[in-house]
Amino acid sequence: MTRGWFSIAVAALCAAAAQNGLAGQAHWPQWRGATLNGVAPGDAPLEWSDSKNISWKIEIPGRGYSSPIVWGDKLFLTTAVPTGKGGASSEGGGRGAGGNAGVGEHRFVLMAFDRLSGKPLWEQTATTATPHEGYHRIYGSFASNNPATDGRHVYAFFGSQGLFAYDMNGKQIWKRDFNQRMKMHLQFGEGSAVALHDGKLITVFDHNEQGLLAVTDAATGKELWSVPRNEGSSWSTPLVVTHEGKKQIVVTSTPKAMAYDLDTGKLAWEVSGLGRNPIPMPIQSGDVVYVMTGFRDPKLMAIRLGRTGDLTGTDAVLWEATRGLSYTPSPVLHDGILYLLTDNGQLSALNAKTGQPHYLQQRLPKPYNFKASPIAVNGRLYLASEEEDVIVVKMGPSYEVLATNTLADQSFIATPVVAAGDMYLRSRTHLFRITK
Repeated sequence: MTRGWFSIAVAALCAAAAQNGLAGQAHWPQWRGATLNGVAPGDAPLEWSDSKNISWKIEIPGRGYSSPIVWGDKLFLTTAVPTGKGGASSEGGGRGAGGNAGVGEHRFVLMAFDRLSGKPLWEQTATTATPHEGYHRIYGSFASNNPATDGRHVYAFFGSQGLFAYDMNGKQIWKRDFNQRMKMHLQFGEGSAVALHDGKLITVFDHNEQGLLAVTDAATGKELWSVPRNEGSSWSTPLVVTHEGKKQIVVTSTPKAMAYDLDTGKLAWEVSGLGRNPIPMPIQSGDVVYVMTGFRDPKLMAIRLGRTGDLTGTDAVLWEATRGLSYTPSPVLHDGILYLLTDNGQLSALNAKTGQPHYLQQRLPKPYNFKASPIAVNGRLYLASEEEDVIVVKMGPSYEVLATNTLADQSFIATPVVAAGDMYLRSRTHLFRITK
């Protein structure tokens, strides 16, 4: 799989650390990890419980569903903490699914921990503000946008509140306000992560008014370019793909996927056919990129890179699928197999070249609900459910459950991460380090 400059740099740093005897160094630098496909190197614990293999457990203040990021022995996490001023708390009810849930003044916070001991290292409030609209009362938060790091700076993204850069010791380097106050569908809240590639930060603001795709210089916070977008509400994170030396930003929306030249912002190609409410992140394997929506009119498309213009209905679309698709969780791609997890707990494994299923809509051992994306390590797929359990499934063409791990009274919306053989789980209320 083509990783791009940033992923190659991370791999080189890991190799250098190993050669220098720094085997404890580890990196999970952004949403979906260094390889951008949800796959971690090395190993991870297979089994744990409340009384087994829990190295530490920390209560996290406020509310946030972003995943941790890791660089070496430091772990970073964002959250939004209500101040008690100006409206409902972060546990507010709201109207129906969205509405005014959580609206009130909040501190938008970046936290740093020693990942081995769980000791808090520093905490910085990026801004204090009253959001202009709320979020989904069950699945939303004001800190759902994942941060990123390149080992020099940590980039905390809070959507409409802006993008903030800190050094590894918590000193703010720069901040950027994009002048976007997003109007999300049914006030479901925001959630697209910042993407980091080759010294560039990519942020997308897709909502029900005029949005924006922007590329920011990671060192200075200065805009490199931006283009307007009017594609409706989306929660998908952009992906930088590389093909024959050319780099493009792939963004999913309703009803199409679009690709922009990374250096100029020029639209390179687009493909129509996706359904509403895009959430899963695109994923690349070789010269193919996979885009998916799983709400109304679900669609998964395998698109061959290298073409330009409107590719709808052309042979650049290698195959399509409509069954067993993820609404919220992003896919995992490993060893030629594409793994899809539905929100109601059906797992599928497809041949990435043909789209043919190895198995399709396989039910897990008991009814589950999922918002967290699966991750993979050492031939195992980890599925963090809303109902206390993390289910471990053997990767490959045959379905087999290897373990079911329960942490009582915990519910997982954030996606797990793995670093140096350890797993980090963020529940609605706590952060866990799980070791062998």
